[in-house]
Amino acid sequence: LSSQIAILEKNIFDKCGTKFNIASPKQLGDVLFVKMALLEKPKKTKSGQFSTSESELLKLKGKHSIIDDILLFRTYQKLLSTYVKTLPLLIDDQDKKIHTTFNQTITNTGRLSSKNPNLQNIPIRKNAGKDVRKAFVASSLDYTLMAPDYSQIELRLIAEFSQEKNMMDAFLNNKDIHAITASKVFKVDLKDVTNEMRANAKTVNFGIIYGVSAFGLSEQSTLSRKDSAVLIEEYFKTYPRLKLYVDKQILIAKQNGYVKSILGRMRYLRNINSRNSFIRSHDERNAVNMPIQGSAADMTKRAMLDLWNEGYVPYVQVHDELDLAVSNKKEDKPTIVTLP
Repeated sequence: LSSQIAILEKNIFDKCGTKFNIASPKQLGDVLFVKMALLEKPKKTKSGQFSTSESELLKLKGKHSIIDDILLFRTYQKLLSTYVKTLPLLIDDQDKKIHTTFNQTITNTGRLSSKNPNLQNIPIRKNAGKDVRKAFVASSLDYTLMAPDYSQIELRLIAEFSQEKNMMDAFLNNKDIHAITASKVFKVDLKDVTNEMRANAKTVNFGIIYGVSAFGLSEQSTLSRKDSAVLIEEYFKTYPRLKLYVDKQILIAKQNGYVKSILGRMRYLRNINSRNSFIRSHDERNAVNMPIQGSAADMTKRAMLDLWNEGYVPYVQVHDELDLAVSNKKEDKPTIVTLP
């Protein structure tokens, strides 16, 4: 990694004709937007300097080969500093293993977070990242590293909570939910859905959970703000019960001042009735997001316990009243817990 970083550094200096601190956003911004003038009106941060965030640099891909070098330089630097140099220092002196700390009360939605090291963002996409992941091995031949996961759990939950038939049918029949969404909102046959259409539909599918706006969608996709607004409108026409669910969740939050996950974890939304629309909209998004993301966290943590307690099998039913049936053992009758 160090040798690759040195090569990239030389390439970057050669292409811009000057030496500077590539890790400095200010110096990098001056080189890209003043010296090289890659954009007429580059975006600026609150402090007034040019923005060189990854999202901004990705918009410049294809304008100059220096952008690819800078992005790769950053990737290798992060791998080197965050993982390669740091992970060996976290090995326990006694058993020579890595022991992360899972935080259960840090996130508002109840999702587990991980620190020292953060095992939730070990890289995998690029080859160098895969090499880092290969460093994690089972402690002996008697053990196996297992990575169980739920497939698109949050989308499945929003389909269940809203009882949106079109989305439920796609999941029940093991169809590509993003391709089906693209087919419906762009009004083309499933076979004519392009990769770009599917990618934009995927962004909307997951964005709806977080209350994505037309502006937010345009930032995350290849669509203009106007096209994003049209796409969101078509999306809710395609999945009308989703819109009803979103509106209902906001109404429940306004009435109660909080929302709940499937196992009853509460999140208070103190600004849900604020007269300030900017402040209020933040809590409105959380009113929709928290029950979905929080319920996904509940189910995941429950599944972790069931895996640990071998022989225990969860049986979960979700209805409009959010009744929950959980069977601890196969031969047990389900215990019904009704959530208000």
